[in-house]
Amino acid sequence: MVFSSLLFLFLFLPVTFLLYCLAPKKLKNLVLLIFSLIFYAWGEPLHIFIMLITTVYIYFFGRFMERCELNGKIKTKKFLLILTLLLSLGTLAFYKYTGFVVSNLPFLKHTSLSVFSPALPVGISFYTFQSLSYVIDVYRGSVKAQKNWICFAMYISLFPQLIAGPIVRYGDIEMQLENHPMSWEKLSAGIQRFLIGLAKKILLANQIGALWEEISQSGELTLLSAWLGVIAFAFQIYFDFSAYSDMAIGLGSMFGFTFPENFRYPYMSKSITEFWRRWHITLSTWFREYVYIPLGGNRKGVFRQILNLGVVWALTGLWHGADWRFLIWGLYFFVILVLEKFVFRHLTRLPSVLQHLYALLLILLGWVVFACESTEQTFHFYKAMLGIGTAVSSPASLFLLTENLLLLLILAVGCTNLPFRFAGFLKKKLPEKGFAVLSLAFSLGVLVISISFLVADSYNPFLYFRF
Repeated sequence: MVFSSLLFLFLFLPVTFLLYCLAPKKLKNLVLLIFSLIFYAWGEPLHIFIMLITTVYIYFFGRFMERCELNGKIKTKKFLLILTLLLSLGTLAFYKYTGFVVSNLPFLKHTSLSVFSPALPVGISFYTFQSLSYVIDVYRGSVKAQKNWICFAMYISLFPQLIAGPIVRYGDIEMQLENHPMSWEKLSAGIQRFLIGLAKKILLANQIGALWEEISQSGELTLLSAWLGVIAFAFQIYFDFSAYSDMAIGLGSMFGFTFPENFRYPYMSKSITEFWRRWHITLSTWFREYVYIPLGGNRKGVFRQILNLGVVWALTGLWHGADWRFLIWGLYFFVILVLEKFVFRHLTRLPSVLQHLYALLLILLGWVVFACESTEQTFHFYKAMLGIGTAVSSPASLFLLTENLLLLLILAVGCTNLPFRFAGFLKKKLPEKGFAVLSLAFSLGVLVISISFLVADSYNPFLYFRF
């Protein structure tokens, strides 16, 4: 079940919200837990047991760790942490990387095992990282072990952010688990944020995604169509993933929660370093807090810092998928980040326009590796983007440009903070009631148009479900 489906919009969400509102305060978390499990089981009836087993042992190991700390059993506490890491990461590795590892072992290539690849449970990367943030923080003593099973299970399985984030660290939400009161302000803001995300997904990401699909499946590329395709994918993955994050944050707000932001206009960045401070913020934060800093960060000299960055970005690439292209994609950004840190130190002296162009060019080149499903297709795109062995344009590529030009302009504006600033301008200029009426009209209009597109269009993927 996805947020941008009629089933979710007209059945699951209204029923969940109504029963949550009607439930006594003591039972509200139980209602959320039950419906979160139903939400997951709807598409993953067997894999839900993996999540439940993970929830059970993480819960008890967290409590045992706290008792070990109180009783001075430090070695036992450390053993429990290691065991938890082995179980959680081992489960993730089995489902996500078994096929990749087996297919790359030379002595298994010609056996029946070479095609063995277990089905990947949806959202396993996200809830595994969330559960690990909890147990590591308990081990460090930065949070207390959660004693209420319902609260803890709800933290792991809460449906707004279960499938594709944002990755909510336990410390960020600890105080909200038992007390997340609803309010008209949170409800109104949550509904508006959800509808904005829905519109970004249905009206923008899906529409430009169709262009990328058409170009990527085309056997012939021109210089124009290659660049048009990469730009289309860059817009699709941003509006697709940020839309899901908007909807997740909005849903959380509707139920009284405050989730961390996951995107801050990444395509406005002036460097790749800045880009990764704005893109998928919760993932970058997780790797910094639980991998980079524990490895020593920048405290052990330049060589060790570079090595630590290499480990983080190799893992970041593999986190996105079990494929060489994702590893190469992660290491691509690692090289650029190291160059920015130690070589391109005077980048900020360039005019802002050149800094933006520099960042966007490298981001687009990186998306080629991420989007293409084979090395052959990747080099085919790169060659076409450089104009090697291909025409500059064709009637077909010119038609695609003119047909999608208005959409591209809307996307270019939509990925900046201009719409937000314009809304702020209207809020200052209009009377309070006038702005409220305008906001309501806008929200209703967005909902009606999104639903009409949703009914008419069968193309409705979520890119980050595969991760």
